[in-house]
Amino acid sequence: MRLAAVILAAGQGTRMKTKLPKVLHTIVGKPMVLYALENVGTLSCDQAVLVVGHGANQVREAISHLHPFDSAQGKSPSSNLQFVEQREQLGTGHAVLQAREVLRGTSDAVFVSYADMPLMRAETLKKLTDLHASSRATITMLTLVSDDSMAFGRVLRDSNNRVLGIVEERDATPEQLALRELNCGVYCFNADWLWDHLTQLKPTGKKNEYYLTDLVAMAVEENRKIEAVVSHDASEMIGINTRVQLAQAEKIMRERINTALMLAGVTLIDPATTYIESTVAIGEDTVIEPNTHLRGKTRIGANCRIGPNAIIRDSQIGDDCEIIASDIMGAVVEECVRIGPFARLRPGTHIAREVYIGNFSEVKNSYIGERSHVGHFSYVGDAELGKHVNVGAGTITCNYDGKQKNRTVIGDDVFIGSDTMLIAPVTVGARSRTGAGAVVNKDIPPDSLAVGAPARVIRRLVNSNQ
Repeated sequence: MRLAAVILAAGQGTRMKTKLPKVLHTIVGKPMVLYALENVGTLSCDQAVLVVGHGANQVREAISHLHPFDSAQGKSPSSNLQFVEQREQLGTGHAVLQAREVLRGTSDAVFVSYADMPLMRAETLKKLTDLHASSRATITMLTLVSDDSMAFGRVLRDSNNRVLGIVEERDATPEQLALRELNCGVYCFNADWLWDHLTQLKPTGKKNEYYLTDLVAMAVEENRKIEAVVSHDASEMIGINTRVQLAQAEKIMRERINTALMLAGVTLIDPATTYIESTVAIGEDTVIEPNTHLRGKTRIGANCRIGPNAIIRDSQIGDDCEIIASDIMGAVVEECVRIGPFARLRPGTHIAREVYIGNFSEVKNSYIGERSHVGHFSYVGDAELGKHVNVGAGTITCNYDGKQKNRTVIGDDVFIGSDTMLIAPVTVGARSRTGAGAVVNKDIPPDSLAVGAPARVIRRLVNSNQ
């Protein structure tokens, strides 16, 4: 079955009270529209159309910077995603009609969903499209059995359990309101039938809008086959129309992510206060302490202890590391490293194995060699440190001269005394030492002791590494 998809993302979201298009509000670090696009990617659609309206240019621009929505097949949004604009907000039927010119004649079936339903599971949508293909129905719809009506329309069935139609909650009789099967608004249509019948919709309701639900009544009148996939998970069907619902969806999505990690062998001390995005990978037997935030393309190895109060973004953390109450962004940390508390690693930082980064230390765009120690209250920026270097408390690499950033190079087995100022560009040779409070503005040869301000070499060292 050739399948096309239409995702509706044209709504203004007035109840969100926001200038940002509703579908660009984030849930666990991702705009909600991306969840819809990723789901479409799992359905192996030949073509996909996103119907935009309010903030159309913002939505287009944002999606151009997002991850490929069909990552499983390596496709980018530009390869099979097209945009059409619904200039007037005239209902769901009118929105899908905007895609007819693009999609007509390209598929056997058309899947229709919404960009503001980010909690839909890919496996649920796969059941819908699979049933549509096997049953050869004209319409296959997704319904929900729930005691909470969620303001959805009710599904009407006859004595043989065949779908007869949908009645909106505002138009339902008391008997119809008692029905527990709800219409979720997600469909798979026979493509030719859909494109032929969309133009037959008539405006209804106070807003004179065209609704997809009326297509179900048309199919019944024509004695067409209608199938339904029935769900019992109300959380999947939450549509985001207010910031309250946005927070509810955030909570549910975080619970899903955290549950999957725990089932995969990760310990979360307090899942309710642990914030992990779906793009994060964590190894077995790692322990995540409360109030830890793991974001972006972060990878954490096995047998680590992260937190409490750690924030790690787009970073690689090796096995057997301990990171306490520290902020790490765009860094690479090798195995058996201890960081914090209250340290900060900025982009471009690479920490080799068995390094210790002390409290209130900051490292930026630097390489710290194996088994080196960077003491507390230090700043290391644009520097390269060798193996087994000791950086004393209060040390600063003065990397910016007012015009450009300059490099500091420190050799193996160097001891930097407390409160040393290293005025880049400068090199400290292997096995050298600086005295406390030294101001180093010239290169120091290997095996030397430099003291004072400005620092001067007062003697050569013998066996300085012992």
